[in-house]
Amino acid sequence: MRCPFCGSIDTRVVDSRLVGDNDQVRRRRECTECEERFTTYESAELNLPRIVKSDESREPFSAAKLSSGFQKALEKRPVSVEDIDEAVARVKHRLLVAGEREVPSRQLGEWVMDELRKLDQVAYIRFASVYRSFDDVSEFRDAIEVLEKAPDLSASANQLSLLQDDDPEP
Repeated sequence: MRCPFCGSIDTRVVDSRLVGDNDQVRRRRECTECEERFTTYESAELNLPRIVKSDESREPFSAAKLSSGFQKALEKRPVSVEDIDEAVARVKHRLLVAGEREVPSRQLGEWVMDELRKLDQVAYIRFASVYRSFDDVSEFRDAIEVLEKAPDLSASANQLSLLQDDDPEP
């Protein structure tokens, strides 16, 4: 490691420790020439696949775009930032585990919808309406019916129903 102060290539590690989620190493180094100390951080460089858009164009995966999509869908919804971050991390993990150099944007969108379905039904419908380009109310109705037929009880326990019940409970 080159010293940032004098440019010498002879430095030694004084201290190392894990930081973050144990996925990064912090090292205190000392230059043997000028004796100045500095800190470096090491993390694995993971090559996420390129995303193949519907028009066959390709672009690098963007964690910022993924996070922004979740934020827009979950705007003004009772979902914590931690839950959103965990969902984004799960989608990124699926991209890595896929082991592909390129992933269709359709597949990425389906993974996002899976995560949103678990987090919040309203956010799921919001995202699905844009992602699947709903043209009319019947498509919204179809998506809501799919949610109602196969509800995830653990995710929907704290949510209000999308549709008002016809028979109010006593």
